[in-house]
Amino acid sequence: KSLNRVEYRVINLDVIQELIDSKKVSDITLDVLNENGLASKNDLVKILGRGALTAKVNISAHKFSASAKNSIEANGGIVTEL
Repeated sequence: KSLNRVEYRVINLDVIQELIDSKKVSDITLDVLNENGLASKNDLVKILGRGALTAKVNISAHKFSASAKNSIEANGGIVTEL
């Protein structure tokens, strides 16, 4: 293993869509992810593009895959890298 390796908590778009449907949130921040048990306080979060996103949502995370970023922006959402 590389000594400089950075480990991320991976969250896919289908999990975010389930969170939006169940909690009716329009902004996904690290605090929202912590409250719902998807990430802990010290985790670095990366959003990946598996699944479909149908809602307009603003997401703040440390990293985004290209497909996730395209899906979020295609639905009118805003991507914010921390």
